[in-house]
Amino acid sequence: MEYKNTLNLPQTDFPIKYNFKEIEPKILEFWTSHKIYEKIQDAGIEEKGKYILHDGPPYPNGDIHLGHALNKVLKDIIVKFKSMEGYYVPFLPGWDCHGLPIETQLLKELSVRRSSLSTYEFRQKCREYALRYVEIQKEEFKRIGVFGDWENPYLTLDPNYEAAVIELFGILADKGYVFKAKKPIHWCPTCETALAEAEIEYEDEQSPSIFVKFKVKEESISKLPLKDINNDVYFVIWTTTPWTLPS
Repeated sequence: MEYKNTLNLPQTDFPIKYNFKEIEPKILEFWTSHKIYEKIQDAGIEEKGKYILHDGPPYPNGDIHLGHALNKVLKDIIVKFKSMEGYYVPFLPGWDCHGLPIETQLLKELSVRRSSLSTYEFRQKCREYALRYVEIQKEEFKRIGVFGDWENPYLTLDPNYEAAVIELFGILADKGYVFKAKKPIHWCPTCETALAEAEIEYEDEQSPSIFVKFKVKEESISKLPLKDINNDVYFVIWTTTPWTLPS
């Protein structure tokens, strides 16, 4: 006789180990075939109202990484939680199909220089590359269980989307928010384009720590709430980035 046969042990059909490769595709197939996302949206329409979570789009320039997964999973938690509260929570995923991340990865894949391609050819290849990885990333996001309207995502290369951007830009211009001025920008000679702050990578460098005095203009002195002050006034600043002073 075995001792385990003398004990009242719990019985379950659950496997000892969780085989996610086998179980999760079945769950996803059930969600898709039974239109679970759509049914959740229908259930929330008449409840508490609408709750919108905007999806800041990733670049379709490769397979998703842990940063993508963390971003989408956190959003998915909020979407599903608000749905459970009774809200109508349509989640519209999207992709940013323009920019250096796509151009750079495309050139690496083709192993060519930008100058070897015409502007038209380069743009067409970038478009094809972006659309290819939209489909790849879409399946990868669906595989990790993220709910959303995956059949109707927004793409920044869609002509309707581009037209909407131009329309909104026109509205901003009409209201006086768009103006011409001077501003120092970062420029990449290799990519032949301006760079955003987030695209700048700095090397470690030892720079001098200096103090600099700036003379105050006479018209500015008159605005200061100080009495008996002559025109020979300076403001002293301290900086460890002296190369920025010319700007």
